[in-house]
Amino acid sequence: MVDWTLARQVARFAAGNGAAPALESPDFESRVGATERVLSDYTGLSAVEPIPAPETVSRGDWAELNVRSMADMLEPVTERLGKRFTGAGAFAGPLRIAAGATVAAEIGLVVGYMAQRVLGQYELSLLETDRPARLLFVEPNLARAIRDLDVDPDSFLSWIVLHELTHVLQFSGVPWLRGHMGSLMRSYLATVEVRIQRGGAGGVPSLPSPARLVELFREGGLVALVQTREQRAIMERVQSAMSVIEGYSEHVMDAVGATVLPAYEGLRDAMERRRRSRSAPERVLQRLLGFEMKMRQYEQGKQFCDAVVSAHGIAVLNRVWESPDALPSAAELRRPDTWVERIGELPAAA
Repeated sequence: MVDWTLARQVARFAAGNGAAPALESPDFESRVGATERVLSDYTGLSAVEPIPAPETVSRGDWAELNVRSMADMLEPVTERLGKRFTGAGAFAGPLRIAAGATVAAEIGLVVGYMAQRVLGQYELSLLETDRPARLLFVEPNLARAIRDLDVDPDSFLSWIVLHELTHVLQFSGVPWLRGHMGSLMRSYLATVEVRIQRGGAGGVPSLPSPARLVELFREGGLVALVQTREQRAIMERVQSAMSVIEGYSEHVMDAVGATVLPAYEGLRDAMERRRRSRSAPERVLQRLLGFEMKMRQYEQGKQFCDAVVSAHGIAVLNRVWESPDALPSAAELRRPDTWVERIGELPAAA
């Protein structure tokens, strides 16, 4: 249904590289080796499988890899979309091609835009569990961030490694986490019902009223436009879990970074400046694509983790990894003490 070759081409073009700066002696392998022990000591998590060898990639390489991941994730949806055209008679072929190219171009543009910003990624398929994980660092973006933020290169690179390696320990050291997140994603994708309504062009979906657009837009960007009540319930669970996963990594990179990085001071302020330094058009684009929701995950999740550790210590926070039932709800993320109270009533894992 979707022309994924076109999507990869568009993503590479949108990602760009231009005269991208290069890193001087990043040596990510040594940084990972030096970081694993101190992270395990603080978090109590240990990787049960070998940590993937760190890879330095270009924006285009990162974009193409993530388009492939999206193709796997969206396969159930695109199959249902393709079936919608089977009853279109003589127009089925042209409509399928046009719709497939449109979806491909949109996905390529979104992934290409993301490729210009991402610094590192623990690339792990939640649905294709037989695919090996990868630990990626986007060299031109890291080099540009170091230059623009005017930070110490050595400490900044090690700080980013702290974040990504924490994700490795989470998904490798918590036996149920990958399967749980994969199950939530499958449940969500199974509810996506593709509708092609007959609009002015014959096969173009009709948009809701402007008032409805504004209402849904405020709730979570264009992503909210396609969510039913059932989907929103599942997505709330996904977002709550992701807030903890991301917020925990944000907490750990600060807590550990402050003790092991020689030039840690100022790194968090610099990162927050980077996340908020957007032009007006770029902020609008991020809102449309739902990226503000991602930023709220970082912020709310970190606030939750910081609050729990400050009041009760890291051992209490680590109870989030005991079982899916131990994950905080959206309401508990906003009120950490209610989670602490509830978790105290659950039997501790052996």
